[in-house]
Amino acid sequence: MDRVRRKYLRSLHDLTGRNVIAYYSAWLTKPNVEGVDINDDDMNAFMACIHGMDRSRGLDLILHTPGGGIAATESLVQYLQKMFGNDIRAIVPQIAMSAGTMLSLSCRSIVMGKQSSLGPIDPQIHGIPADVVVTEFLRAYEEIKEDISKAHVWGPILGRYTPTFLSQCEYAVEWSKLFVRDALVGNMLAGQENAIGRADQIVASLSNAAVNKAHNKHIHIDQIRDLGITVEVLEEDQDLQDAVLSVHHAFSHTMSSSTALKIVESHEGKAAVRHIQQPVPMPFMQG
Repeated sequence: MDRVRRKYLRSLHDLTGRNVIAYYSAWLTKPNVEGVDINDDDMNAFMACIHGMDRSRGLDLILHTPGGGIAATESLVQYLQKMFGNDIRAIVPQIAMSAGTMLSLSCRSIVMGKQSSLGPIDPQIHGIPADVVVTEFLRAYEEIKEDISKAHVWGPILGRYTPTFLSQCEYAVEWSKLFVRDALVGNMLAGQENAIGRADQIVASLSNAAVNKAHNKHIHIDQIRDLGITVEVLEEDQDLQDAVLSVHHAFSHTMSSSTALKIVESHEGKAAVRHIQQPVPMPFMQG
């Protein structure tokens, strides 16, 4: 499987002339397992893959991820831009959700096919959507202000939250919006007329839980393009489509047929692989 993946990564590089790094998570085949998210440990993997690259060739970043922490994603974006400037293109063969969408939006463009999807960027705190919490508090405030008897209804609901939880949610929502807006203005929308206004519209559409209804909503290529996001259509270049999907299927097969949780791998054959932590068997003791 290693040889097959690296063969197709090299083929994609030979086709485009660009550096290639694939970032793949096994959350679809190994759900509810820790370590599949974007986290600070990923920095070490990217550093290993980028070491020695000809960075003047730019970077094609293939993403397949459920997302992860905003802090780790922001740090990774800053590092990649220090290495490659704005010459970074995201390729999403299937799914890049949440912080994976944020990472994609930091690139100059996103390559997507008919089967590809991004997701909303509203932050989650311990699995709870921060934007929904803020909206819920505001609704409770208005309803109780209008009719004090509603306090009996809202009391048990609001009582679940700690005193600082609302502020944490507000800060998380503000942070994610500012991060994505600045990333868009700094790269994808750089030099365009009213870049800040356009970025604010994109962020508002992708971060509003009331609009998207669920954090795991799949937003497909036509909707992404309608938001004003720079999209390259995978099907318009048959050679590129064949090369990208060959990489995707090779990684998908590895994820479903091995203990790998996450793979970060370059076209040069450098890779960092995180595996499921296997329990150490206890020695057999004969009494």
